[in-house]
Amino acid sequence: MELFGRHAEIAALDRLLNRAADGAGAGLMLWGEPGIGKTALLEHAVEAASDATVLRCRGTRMETGLAFAALHELLWPVLDRLETLAAPQAAALRGALGMSRDPANRFLIGAAVLSLVSGLARERPVLVVVDDAQWIDEATVQCLVFVARRVATEPVAVLLTGHEDPASGPWESVPALEVGGLADDDARRLVAAVLPEADPGRVDRTVRAAGGNPLALHELPTLDRETGGEAAHPPPGALAPVGPRLRRAFYVRAEGLKPSTRALLLLAAAEGRGDRHVVHRAGAGWGVDTSSWDEALRSGLLHASGVRLDFRHPLVPAAIYDGAPLPERQAAHRALAAALPPDATTERAWHLAAAADGPDEHVATLLEHAAEQCLRRSAAPIAARTLCRAAELSPEPADAARRLAAAARAAWDAGHAGAARQLLQDAERLGGVLPVVRLSGGLRGILEFTHGMPERAHRYLLCDMAVVPRTRRAVELGTVAVRAAWSAGRSDLQREALRRVRAVDTDDDSAVSGLMPVLRNWWSCYDETGDVTPTSADLTSDTVGRLGTAAWELLPPVPLVQVWGVDGGLIDVLSLQAAQLRRRHELTALALVLAQISVLDTAAGRWDAAALGAAEGLRLAEEVGAEHLAVQSRSALGMLAAARGEYRGVDEHTGRVLQVSVPRGVRAFTASAYWLRGRAALFDGRPQEALSDLRCLAEPGHEAAHRTFALLAAVDTVEAAAQVGSGDVVEAQVAMVEEWARRTGATWARTAGHRLRAIVERGPAAEESFRAALAVTGAGAHPFEYARTRLLYGEWLRRARRRADARSQLAAAADTFNRLGAEPLRARALREQALTDRRSAPHDTGPSTAAGLTAQELRVARLAADRLTNREIAAQLLISPRTVGHHLTNVYLKLGITNRAELARIDVDGDLRLDST
Repeated sequence: MELFGRHAEIAALDRLLNRAADGAGAGLMLWGEPGIGKTALLEHAVEAASDATVLRCRGTRMETGLAFAALHELLWPVLDRLETLAAPQAAALRGALGMSRDPANRFLIGAAVLSLVSGLARERPVLVVVDDAQWIDEATVQCLVFVARRVATEPVAVLLTGHEDPASGPWESVPALEVGGLADDDARRLVAAVLPEADPGRVDRTVRAAGGNPLALHELPTLDRETGGEAAHPPPGALAPVGPRLRRAFYVRAEGLKPSTRALLLLAAAEGRGDRHVVHRAGAGWGVDTSSWDEALRSGLLHASGVRLDFRHPLVPAAIYDGAPLPERQAAHRALAAALPPDATTERAWHLAAAADGPDEHVATLLEHAAEQCLRRSAAPIAARTLCRAAELSPEPADAARRLAAAARAAWDAGHAGAARQLLQDAERLGGVLPVVRLSGGLRGILEFTHGMPERAHRYLLCDMAVVPRTRRAVELGTVAVRAAWSAGRSDLQREALRRVRAVDTDDDSAVSGLMPVLRNWWSCYDETGDVTPTSADLTSDTVGRLGTAAWELLPPVPLVQVWGVDGGLIDVLSLQAAQLRRRHELTALALVLAQISVLDTAAGRWDAAALGAAEGLRLAEEVGAEHLAVQSRSALGMLAAARGEYRGVDEHTGRVLQVSVPRGVRAFTASAYWLRGRAALFDGRPQEALSDLRCLAEPGHEAAHRTFALLAAVDTVEAAAQVGSGDVVEAQVAMVEEWARRTGATWARTAGHRLRAIVERGPAAEESFRAALAVTGAGAHPFEYARTRLLYGEWLRRARRRADARSQLAAAADTFNRLGAEPLRARALREQALTDRRSAPHDTGPSTAAGLTAQELRVARLAADRLTNREIAAQLLISPRTVGHHLTNVYLKLGITNRAELARIDVDGDLRLDST
């Protein structure tokens, strides 16, 4: 097939196919108005990929609401390959394609399709072709987006077409190319090819009317001949776009057919799924006979293949349907509803809804039941749309409000928080606020919490606890209110929420009643007033485990769990929650849980898993438009970036976090961002800059002040303060950690208390504290922090001239940092190791103390004794190399020496270095 004037588009397609053939797979969306030539370009790509396996499907309007309909068409030719998949993936894909009753797990289905395509690509390149992607069902869209994002290293090309710019839709992550109209010269060449005998006047009229649209250039010349020139002669001054003119052009062709044939075409257009049997049964009462079928097929507008019906172009059914009077369209839908098999309840409800010309409670009820079936199949987006239509048809405002509230809940479950918020507002206008709170299960407070407005969420949640009908839901809302208050850094609001949770009467719900003592104990642990503390570590761990069977709303925030030192059992609980949320396809809640799992994985030294989980959580949060949840994933990614020395990533993530958290008053996230910036500066050898950020966490009234994060960050704050000589900060922070360790017995706090005490002590007491930190039972469960303790101990041992002991600690620390990818601290440990191997000069007498040196001179002398250059010393102490030289001059004068070689023989902390090497 010859293409006219499509050089740029063909070049783009060739690049896509060539890259795929070389193993660099990618996707491309061709978009533009109907008839602009997108399908012709697809056919060119298929012909060009003659050595590839081609999988293709086309979206249809009526199948938009049928989950995995397009996927079924796409994979039909390769269903025999299902046996090559892993059992869980094969089972999930069979369930999606209607081959079994296995539940439709969207993530497993996406993974299964990716595995299937990758398997095919190992034999030969694969071209996935999706025409009219704007009508592809949502479930297939999500699956194909999943695949398109993950074929970058596979010989796979994904090529799609659509009517609209995909920049703001589900295909936004796929590169796009707009297909525009043909230039006049190319349009004339196309008309001449379609109708060689056309005179110049007809060609000019066609080119003007078509506006560069190839479909119009194909059709208008022949229609001009068939209709006496009307089709190519728009009224004088008409500015109607090409689309409507083309629809009219197609309908003109249909108008030439007999009434029963037009009725058949209208039924086929309204049916939308291409089911020939249903259209045949519906047409029986409309006088549609064999001759009608013959005429429809001869017209070229309709094609039949077995039991499947297809129109020659998607514009044809749209033209026929839109051109029919409303009463005829309604009658067609009623006939189709009657012709459907008994089990097609969803399709019947939608046809009756399309036939309704006013409120109809019977049809609204059918739609509501259809939505319930969609929810059981985890098709929440379809359920939300179905319930919205049911609300439109509801005669009573109360019924409409109930259905809108249910639609909001379904939209929330599908991850569409913005749509859920709007539906709740619509429901409240019809039914009032409190009734909608009852109907939606207090969704408004949850939405505010996930949106990142903690104080407003707290207010809504406490109010709605008394309104929702189910005791369990009241408890869930109350616990989220506790979390919201904690996020806002408001201990007064937190205490109020705790009081309300404890006051819930659970006697009427045995399941909640059994869980309530666990919750009361658990949340009481987090009353930071000091009035209540955990009774035992075992009870607290048991509490975490028992919460694993409850809703995600009942789980506490992970940083708080870490502070109390009971995070060991939480990873299993959250993993179970994540699996359940995946199965139900609740993307918003899943993004939240993935971010929290990432934090725990980071602490446990599973950094690769943490990075993957946080990246997936960020992607999901951005897809559903939940900025607040995206911030949580960014915090997790920022923590990894700080430890790995990826300082540009730290700046990017913390900057985005602060943009969201500061205006909304989410102090927990603001504190997290300050902590991450402080850690990054500390690991990069910028202690003064680190301390500037870290001390804000404990500064009353500061936007980043938050008790939980001040505790977690104390180990960094003390190290930075010790390096710059801020003794007041050191003592306050050490006292805070030691008090927390005495109160809770948390492993991390006991370890940190010993480590921080070692930093501030001298002589044997320091070593005793270092050893105590390393000996705390369970300290090794957090390998990064354990290695940091070893690094500090190794540095202390080296300064004490105990080289063999220092090498042992430093080597172990460097090994852990290397395994984790913590490059800045690995480099620091290796540098310290190198210094332990340094052979010193012969023993020489000299000053035995550093008496008279200022604190800064002492720091400069220590670093110079370790053979750091002036520039390296300046970088560590945040001063200029010239200032370093000035301090060294004073050091030489005060110690009675003249150069660095002599300084290297002196223990500037007071003892003469006696080297035997």
